[in-house]
Amino acid sequence: MVGAGRVVVALLVCVLGAGVGEGTATAEGPAGGAAATWTGTWEAAPSGTAPAQPGASFRNVVHLSVGGSATRVRLTNRLGTAPLRLDAVTVALRETGPDAVPGSMRVATFAGAGTVTVPVGEDLVSDPVPLAVPDAADLLVTVHTPDDSGPATYHRAAGQTNYRAPQGNRTADVDGSAYTATTTSWYYVTGVDVLDAPAAGSVVAFGDSLTDGNGSTRDANRRWPDRLAERLGTLPSYRRLGVLNAGISGNRLLRDDVGPSALSRLDADALSRSGVRVVILMEGINDIKGTPNATDPAAFEDAYRTLVSRAHAYGIRVIGATLTPYGGSSGYTAAREAVRQEINGFIRGGGPFDAVVDFDAAVRDPARPQRILPGYDCGDHLHFNDAGMRALAETVDLTTLG
Repeated sequence: MVGAGRVVVALLVCVLGAGVGEGTATAEGPAGGAAATWTGTWEAAPSGTAPAQPGASFRNVVHLSVGGSATRVRLTNRLGTAPLRLDAVTVALRETGPDAVPGSMRVATFAGAGTVTVPVGEDLVSDPVPLAVPDAADLLVTVHTPDDSGPATYHRAAGQTNYRAPQGNRTADVDGSAYTATTTSWYYVTGVDVLDAPAAGSVVAFGDSLTDGNGSTRDANRRWPDRLAERLGTLPSYRRLGVLNAGISGNRLLRDDVGPSALSRLDADALSRSGVRVVILMEGINDIKGTPNATDPAAFEDAYRTLVSRAHAYGIRVIGATLTPYGGSSGYTAAREAVRQEINGFIRGGGPFDAVVDFDAAVRDPARPQRILPGYDCGDHLHFNDAGMRALAETVDLTTLG
């Protein structure tokens, strides 16, 4: 279990003048013109740690929502126990597998240096990387760990094949043949921003495995936040938003379990991200059905009020999402279902939220409302297949995101 504690997100001031903890960082435009804006385009919230692999190079494949004229990456040692030393970090467009698009490989620097040490409990943001990226691009973020820096902070359930070169600094390799091992986790990288995106900001999908994408097709980017990004991509730039997926499989609202609780990680995984304008919050089903389970709806209501109040202090709106059915899955009981129904009644009533999206109504079986529609069920009666993920994304009223 990850211990609770105040998470400090330390952002290096980059050469273009990155802002700290304000959601949007700006830079002076050419010839002293209008400010340029950084927008969050991808996220993976730290969910735990894995054993260090000294000498290995990790090549993470990340699927962006919006593109831009330059990029920067956010690296993490948030759950580590010793300073994390990385002696090389690169960014490139992906061609296929672990191969980079020729000519796209760039070195990421930190305060001008090609090496970086990330303190325990912190994230660091790179200097701007001069690599233009298109919308919906696959980016390779590669790091080399020369030493044993203790447990590696990672996002376990990536739903994406990533790559590892067991030995040597292979971060600059365009040809990915050295990456002979694969992993379905993202190591050390927790975010990507883009400069001058054709967007008005970003939206954070904040939740558990249902948001993380469990049940959807691996390597296909069919999680509901991915589908939401596709919908937003059809809008004009003044209404469009980058989409950040802050889902953690197994995460809870009220207590630490898999990753810090929603209450402990809101600032690091949502409020401090670049350009955030709105959060879609769907957390609580693991509190209801987990061990120990939470049975007092008032505790959920208080937690939702706290999260919304903290977001509002940053000028960020919050959309409350109803908790979806899980009848037939492990942990289901009639008493726990009654708790879910009472919580959903609170959410539907508006409570502290700026808007509501009724995911429950969109995916439940009308004949058995405690269950997911069979056509949306991945088979475990809790998570959604690709069709169910699409149904969730299509339920979001895009006008509520503006």
